[in-house]
Amino acid sequence: MNEVPDDILRAVEATLFAAEEPMSVEQLSSHLEGAEVRPALKKLEEHYRERGIRLVERGRRWQFQTAPDLAHLLRREKEQLRRLSRAATEVLAIVAYHEPVSRAEVEAIRGVQTAKGTLDVLMEAGWVRVAGRREVPGRPVIYATTPEFLSHFGLASRRDLPGIDELKAAGLLDPVDDAYAELVAQDGPDDNSAIDESEDAVITASNSGALEKPEENA
Repeated sequence: MNEVPDDILRAVEATLFAAEEPMSVEQLSSHLEGAEVRPALKKLEEHYRERGIRLVERGRRWQFQTAPDLAHLLRREKEQLRRLSRAATEVLAIVAYHEPVSRAEVEAIRGVQTAKGTLDVLMEAGWVRVAGRREVPGRPVIYATTPEFLSHFGLASRRDLPGIDELKAAGLLDPVDDAYAELVAQDGPDDNSAIDESEDAVITASNSGALEKPEENA
């Protein structure tokens, strides 16, 4: 750590340790009167890499967090589980892969209407935020994921989201053709009753790029 002035290194370390929320490079630099903090962040990241706490970057913001392999030592005896409905899980995935996206665009991909409460649940969890309005007639609200979403799922950025091939390899996504063939075999080609338009229906997006890895927004 000799290349970085000791006073800057210690100041960055102390600021992040005391911060209530993760901080961006710009916030750190402003807090430290314009100091160049990037070299200090890299040195601290390396220094803490094998320790009980680590300095990590999540969504372009820096924070200290405990090492993942020590989680079992810190887990409280009483845990409160929060389960997302299938609809909320689908909406969260669509926002993550397509952001910024409007509610109408989410519904177009899912093929069913999305209850307002579904987005409210995701915003209350801190994983989805209002990102502005689309500059089209009606100016609909658009949604995007948050740094808390990246932190919770251990992602440095949206580029780390798995692609469709990775999801298939992990057994988390069946090929569309196989799913359709199974549906036809069970219900027959002329049976329209198999289509469920309820809120929790399993939706097969017609957009073949629905789960392509996203480009990181500037």
